[in-house]
Amino acid sequence: MSGKSKSRSSGRESAQTSRGKRRARSAPAHVGSNREDARPPNAGSFPSPLRFIDLFCGIGEFRIAFERAGAQCVFSSDWDKFSRQTYAANFGETPHGDIHSVAVADIPKFDILCGGFPCQPFSLAGVSKKNSLGRKHGFAD
Repeated sequence: MSGKSKSRSSGRESAQTSRGKRRARSAPAHVGSNREDARPPNAGSFPSPLRFIDLFCGIGEFRIAFERAGAQCVFSSDWDKFSRQTYAANFGETPHGDIHSVAVADIPKFDILCGGFPCQPFSLAGVSKKNSLGRKHGFAD
């Protein structure tokens, strides 16, 4: 019986060691990195780093995610005054205003276009306001 016990024990130890190795793996260099030259391993022949524009940027949620993945923001825009102030406090640059007032030639070349989904027609505050005014909300907005 002691022989069986030992083989089971050694089997468990190797499984634990194997699991330990998987847990000990570090994340790829581009994950969570603020390095400008960090790129995903599958980036292929894209320029380094990937360049993106942040339209309807709000306070910068897309920017945070894309910069952590190694991309570079080259342009941002939002019409909301308070969102622009918060974005400026978060990133040290004020987004351009209403995208309709920006000439296409003034938007730098980019690889990825990020665009924030309009949350107001779906938020509790937005729906309550629309209901009180007798207006449509959600996808009907």
